[in-house]
Amino acid sequence: MTQGTQHSADDPRNADILISINGTMKHRSEAMVSVFDSGFVLGDGVWEGLRVVGGHPVFLDAHLDRLYEGAKAIMLDIGLDRTALTRAIYDTLDANGMRGDGVHVRLMVTRGVKSTPYQDPRVTVGPATIVIIPEYKVASVAGSRRGLSLYTVHVRRGFPDVQDPKLNSHSKLNCITACIQAYGAGADEALMLDPHGFVSTCNSTHFFIVRKGEVWTSTGQYCLGGITRANVIALCRDNGIPVFEKSFSLTDVFGADEAFVTGTFAGVVPVRTVDHRRIGWEAESDVGAEPDARGPMVRRLQALYQERVAADVAARGPRA
Repeated sequence: MTQGTQHSADDPRNADILISINGTMKHRSEAMVSVFDSGFVLGDGVWEGLRVVGGHPVFLDAHLDRLYEGAKAIMLDIGLDRTALTRAIYDTLDANGMRGDGVHVRLMVTRGVKSTPYQDPRVTVGPATIVIIPEYKVASVAGSRRGLSLYTVHVRRGFPDVQDPKLNSHSKLNCITACIQAYGAGADEALMLDPHGFVSTCNSTHFFIVRKGEVWTSTGQYCLGGITRANVIALCRDNGIPVFEKSFSLTDVFGADEAFVTGTFAGVVPVRTVDHRRIGWEAESDVGAEPDARGPMVRRLQALYQERVAADVAARGPRA
């Protein structure tokens, strides 16, 4: 069975989590929103995924920057300032006793309840709906070594005048159809091109290649402003690794020395194959051991990224 970067083992503790809906804690079996909610009716909303380490959502400031920027772009009034929303996230973690590692939070904000199922925002009759779902979820350690298989799909990342790919909106149908095509082809995730045929991003992660000691990623014009993507680019620059945001083709990918993807949940994950072509590197492994698709650059960036995560958590101090 193919497995993307969001795959995690089931945790029985998630059966009894408390979910925050507009500040009220509900057992997951009772957590509901209205069928007239803008998110349900139209996918009208913005969201963030947050990884929790040491009881703290990692890189929270950057995630909130993206959330509030997206809400402003679609004229959605979240109804809480950053301080109040931050408190709501921590209150939800505290209500679940989640003060350590291994937690992932889905923060969702929709335009709110509508008087009738219709797209016009002016028929919204209430405040924004804010849902915070904390779950015990840990990325697969084996996956961070074994690597992903990617398949290039026909679904493109579109022009911003159609639907700006920089908006982390609830409407993700283009990514969903890309994912369907990828797993139908036997791959873990989809590799998506931009409207000009250059490599853009994956359906749920950002894509990088390594060529002759240089790290390449797309221009960023046709993909979400990834938090982990930005951190990896900064890590390269801080550590003397040549990194370029540029247009490149599938031919460049097939000839790469290494490839990897980045995302909030799994961090830095190697790519094993693209369109059934082996990418560059496979270390020797013991008989019966899990294969290791990490090249030297991926290993280095994984270590540097974990240091940056630890530094962000340490700067927030211990949980009271």
